[in-house]
Amino acid sequence: MRINSYLFTFYILSLCILVGCKEETSIKDDKMYTTWSSYLGDSGRSHFSTLNQITPQNVSQLEVVWRYEAPDWGQMQMNPLVVDSLVYGVTAALRVVALHAETGKELWQFGDSVQVWHSTSRGVSYWEKGNDKRILCTRGADLYALDALTGIPIPSFGIDGKIDMRSGMPESAKEKFVISNTPGTVFKDIIVMPLRISEGSDAAPGDIMAFNVITGKPEWVFHTIPHPGELGYETWEDPNAYKSPMVGAANNWAGMALDEEAEIIYVPTGSAAPDFYGGDRLGSNLYANSLVALNANTGQYIWHFQFTHHDIWDRDPPAPPNLLTVEHNGEKIKAVAQITKQGYVFVFDRITGEPLFDIEEVPVKQSTLAGEVAWPTQPIPAKPKPFARQSNELTKEDISPYAENKKELLEFFESAEKEVYSPPSLEPTLLFPGYDGAAEWGGAGVDPEDGILYVNSNEMAWNLKMKVNEANAQEMPLGKRIYSSKCASCHQSDRKGLVASGFPSLVDINLKKSKEEVVSIVTKGKGMMTGFPTLSDSEKNALIQFLFNEEQTSAHQGKMEIANTSEENPYLHDGYTKFLDGNGLPGISPPWGTLNAIDLNTGDFLWSIPFGETWSLKEKGFPITGTENYGGPIITQNGLLLIAATKDGFFRAFNKTTGELLWEYELPAAAFATPSTYEYKGKQYIVLACGGEKLGTKKGNQIIAFALANP
Repeated sequence: MRINSYLFTFYILSLCILVGCKEETSIKDDKMYTTWSSYLGDSGRSHFSTLNQITPQNVSQLEVVWRYEAPDWGQMQMNPLVVDSLVYGVTAALRVVALHAETGKELWQFGDSVQVWHSTSRGVSYWEKGNDKRILCTRGADLYALDALTGIPIPSFGIDGKIDMRSGMPESAKEKFVISNTPGTVFKDIIVMPLRISEGSDAAPGDIMAFNVITGKPEWVFHTIPHPGELGYETWEDPNAYKSPMVGAANNWAGMALDEEAEIIYVPTGSAAPDFYGGDRLGSNLYANSLVALNANTGQYIWHFQFTHHDIWDRDPPAPPNLLTVEHNGEKIKAVAQITKQGYVFVFDRITGEPLFDIEEVPVKQSTLAGEVAWPTQPIPAKPKPFARQSNELTKEDISPYAENKKELLEFFESAEKEVYSPPSLEPTLLFPGYDGAAEWGGAGVDPEDGILYVNSNEMAWNLKMKVNEANAQEMPLGKRIYSSKCASCHQSDRKGLVASGFPSLVDINLKKSKEEVVSIVTKGKGMMTGFPTLSDSEKNALIQFLFNEEQTSAHQGKMEIANTSEENPYLHDGYTKFLDGNGLPGISPPWGTLNAIDLNTGDFLWSIPFGETWSLKEKGFPITGTENYGGPIITQNGLLLIAATKDGFFRAFNKTTGELLWEYELPAAAFATPSTYEYKGKQYIVLACGGEKLGTKKGNQIIAFALANP
């Protein structure tokens, strides 16, 4: 942690401003949608602003007015917060920085300057009561409370300013992998934390946990894998599922939305673990893959809806829901809308949980894997239609016209299962939309009053396939066995990885990283890779020996050492393989990314356009294809949709009514992040993190701000 030399003067002035302010824990109504002091703009996650200095008429006059160069290079997913004169962000190595809103000058920095963290963060949370202003951020399993004006940890919060978020979990989870990529939701004096945990058989339970912002002590817990006597307990065939060492997750990782007036928090939960094979967790598996409405004060259950029963596709909701008002059957209804990886939008009455459009339970295929029992139906909304194409709609005519290896692509396409919700098997399934989904963690934006939802979408197909767990069928040295069960699904059995799909080769890792660096990554994770802290020192050492080609070939010794930690599932996921052509472009026809406006009053689309360019094709004169995209939009009351997100590295402004492109700007590095907008001294700014790195793009380290030259 370091403080800029002129921070003391700033701190004194800020205290003077605060004198006389009455105590409050939320933004005043008269500031609604004019500030950006909460993740994605406000507690309803609307991405919406009523600031109107930047308009559809003058947006083309935007220019960069300040740049901050972070000390770390690489992916920054964070959505900046802005409070008074400070912009709060998180760098690629999880350093929290406070920048002056007018100049971008760093005022303070919090973070270990020696130890490198390889996770990603979507930002921080802010809380205030009177003169007490706090930033809440995470590193690993720790939640920190920092003085918002100085960046100094608040010693009365937990121990020396931090708590271990596993303190609210059962004892069995105390050493398991738990981090948070997404800012917590603040309500009164509590913060409810999203948690990212393992997706394998070593996953911690995904309990929803609230902590006291002042003390750090746990306030309430909601069990997403119900305990005996709790509603939903019977949806797990194993009566001991809630404490099984082989079952876990059903966690909220994407964030949540809060209705401050009704005091209800809306929590989308992820899939139960392990992913892709659910033989040890038969049943519909409440409250996994659900939107759960809870009393924000107590965590008490109010209502829920499950989007995927017994998920074996990793179809967890990827973003927080959006709170908005819609007109339905002639009545104004306070609604909550949830986008999904499958490309569906589910819309509910916010108070009762009643769906505003019909939802049909559609029969789906059954599993052919021994021990697996797929749920017989899955819910599909009648309206709106999906905002991404569905696998069962594709024909051989949808093979990319730009592919040079069409015959090879067509052979796979015709051999693969393409029904929606086809259960994983030993044969290939075309998963489309893909693993990351149509909707992504950037989330949708809404106009909270007119009922229009704006969502960017990916259209990337992947190969979903299972394999027999060979580690259960034969003896292996310890390191190879651990690699097979923990690493091979991403980095492949031959360690060559899938570079085109984003998974690097580990063949020559001994030439690129030290053993200590690899142990740190294995323990803590990197980017979206989960860590494996429950591996013993001897297991980590054996894995390192395998990766560094030093492992002995004695299978008997390895079998003895790993006997107590073997993977018991009979099947494993065969890897994350994109359906790509010989040039590394999507194997299906464009659009490969879209931007959509959906009227949730009627369920009808207003417009849908390709989103992003593929430069190798544009240079040859081909039309806009759309690209993969990660990060959400800003929606303004006066008619703008502002978004970066695309692999091509541009920041764009669209007319939100028509979808017309109004302006675009090439960024120093791709911004896989959601921008923020704020006003300071009568001037409107837009601030955005440009870290690149994802999807093979160049690395960056800049946070940049735009404004009009002459507002």
